Formats: sequence, C-alpha cells, structure tokens
Amino acid sequence: MSLTDSQIERYSRHIILPEIGGKGQEKLFKARVFCVGAGGLGSPVALYLAAAGVGTIGIIDNDTVDLSNLQRQILHSTKTIDVHKVDSAMATLKALNPDVTINPIRGRISSENILELIKDYDIILDGSDNFPTRFLINDACFFLKKTLISGSIFRFEGQVTTLKGHVGDNPCYRCLYPEPPPAGMIPSCQEAGVLGVLAGTIGILQATEAIKEILGIGESLSKRLSIYDALDMDFREVKTKKDPKCVLCGPNPRITKLIDYEQSCTI
Repeated sequence: MSLTDSQIERYSRHIILPEIGGKGQEKLFKARVFCVGAGGLGSPVALYLAAAGVGTIGIIDNDTVDLSNLQRQILHSTKTIDVHKVDSAMATLKALNPDVTINPIRGRISSENILELIKDYDIILDGSDNFPTRFLINDACFFLKKTLISGSIFRFEGQVTTLKGHVGDNPCYRCLYPEPPPAGMIPSCQEAGVLGVLAGTIGILQATEAIKEILGIGESLSKRLSIYDALDMDFREVKTKKDPKCVLCGPNPRITKLIDYEQSCTI
C-alpha cells in the first residue's frame, strides 16, 4: 500500500523516525490487534493503537458504561453512561482516526468462542480484570501461537509482560502463575480500589509493546515482568523463564484444551 497525503501528514512524527519510516507505518496499518476489555486498560491501549494507525482493532466487552468507570476508563464519557462500552469505544476511536477499522464485539470470551474470535489477529492484548479470563486468554494464545501482551492493575501497583510461550524458551502466563488463586483470595478493584491514572500507565506500556512487536524494533518484554509502584514512582523488573514443568507449554503438558474456570476470583 502507499500512504495518502493526509496519512503522511497524520503520521509524520512516526515517519521521520528512522526506526519506523513509511514502511513501518504501512506495517502498522496492516496489523490486526485484538483487545480484551474496553475498560481501564483497554481504554489507553485502544486510543494509542488507533492514534498510531494500527489498521484493525478488535474490542470485546460485555458491560455498559457506568459513572464509576469514568475515573479511569477514558474511552468513555458522561454522555455515554448506560451505552455498551464497545459502542462507546468505537465512536471515540473513529472520531480520533477514521482510517482505522474497529471491530466491536458485545459479549464475553469463553472456551467456546475465543479461538474463533482471535484467530485472525496478530497480537492479543489482555485488559481483563479477573484471573479465569487471563488464564483462558493465555491458553488460547498458546494454542494459536499468538503473541500476548498482558497487563494488570491493583490499588497503586501494575504489571505488564509480553508472553510468547509458543516460541522457544519464552514463558507463558502459567509459567509465572500455574493456576488461578483460590476463589475470594484476591479482592476486586471494586472492593480494594485502584488509582485511576495507573490504568493509563500500564495500558500505554501495553500499547507500546504491541507497536514494537508489529514493527520488530526494540527489546521485547518477553522473559521480563515489569512492575510499577505508583506511590514510590518505582519500576522494577523481574526476569521470567519458561517453567520446564509448566502444565501448558512444558515438554509434558497436562492442559491440552481450553478450560473455563469459575468466574469467582473477583466479587
């Protein structure tokens, strides 16, 4: 493809970067990224991917916009309260960049639909808020050989990593966390609270990693878990590695099909 005069102007700050240039911008426009969730993490992720010119963005969410969401979910506004989040997201993203194709999906992912939903996308970004969904996304990405960029937030702390458990000695999510925690052990953000701007920090890091993966530049967060403490303004990095006993990506896997864990880890 060749960029139009309007696109050259829109993406000019990318194009003048030697690491991106016109060819890199074309790569972004041809890329397909799937976002799980149009909430706290999904909002900055989708906004910056659309602004960057990522050509096709899929978004799945089953909720409607609530007033309590607006402290952190910047895709939405007071005017879109009670509107389905994916519809609110689509309107915001198309207003930002009409070049981008948005595929909104009202609903929840499950073992029955996730493989079909993500199979045509290059990169999956997990912005979910519960452990059962995170494990399901990880397992599906492993089976379909998809790169997964995982983010999570809780109170004043966030984490982000890139997972490529299907490639060489890269770990999957189960290498870090073999099983979901017992039901009720981890309180939800509704119970424990969350610093609104924290969602922006972690979501932007996820979007950054996605763009780097699409362009093939920089150093991937694969094999590294970045942990951010907003109170101390402190970034820590933990090296991660493939678990030789991993029940999914190890040499003797016990998980060979998708599992629907009960949605009881958050209340």
